[in-house]
Amino acid sequence: MNFLRHVGKMGDRKVAVVFREVPNEPHMCLVTYTETLNQHIHEAVIKCIESDIGQNSENLADALNRTHTKDGKYVLQMLHQEGLLKKVQTSQVVMTPNPKTSIKLDELNKILNEMQQGDAAVKRLAEIDGDSTTSTLDIVKKMRNTDTTPIPPVKDAPAGVLADNAIANNLLQQAQKMQIEAQGLLAESKRLQDEANSMLGISTTTQTTQPTAKKRGRPAKATTAA
Repeated sequence: MNFLRHVGKMGDRKVAVVFREVPNEPHMCLVTYTETLNQHIHEAVIKCIESDIGQNSENLADALNRTHTKDGKYVLQMLHQEGLLKKVQTSQVVMTPNPKTSIKLDELNKILNEMQQGDAAVKRLAEIDGDSTTSTLDIVKKMRNTDTTPIPPVKDAPAGVLADNAIANNLLQQAQKMQIEAQGLLAESKRLQDEANSMLGISTTTQTTQPTAKKRGRPAKATTAA
């Protein structure tokens, strides 16, 4: 493939840009370091990027949320669950759609956002590029999603999960929810432990390693000599 969207570098490390902009933080993006992925996930991510659905998705996250690993799990969810999505500054990422082409992600985002407002940005780019062989305008046009054919949504996907930036926002909300749930589980674990200790007659301050349970039932009657 001569031109590949969603791929770039951060320093000397290869990255796949999952979200070009983080909701409410346009100077940040979500990436995954492709060279550090285990083979199971790496293969699925690369195939997704190279596929038609990947190249026709405005954000790679949309395509990853439609792509499965070999064991049937959604790739985007796997990246999230294993902590493989990293939030970094767009100014630190350079998009490299082919070996001879590069453009900083923050510059690309700015141009794409301007192009959505009208043709002024397109005209200005054309004037800046002049007669260059590989113009910035050509690069941006290729990096821009021009396919208007609807892509079937994932079955049973939450409402709105496929909208622009919704997936990244959803991931952040999931992380916060998991933290709250973890705190709740720790509190419940302590409550259950205290309740068990109380039933066993063990003081929570002087708990022994091998508690002995009280014997239930009435004490044996004393016998008298005949």
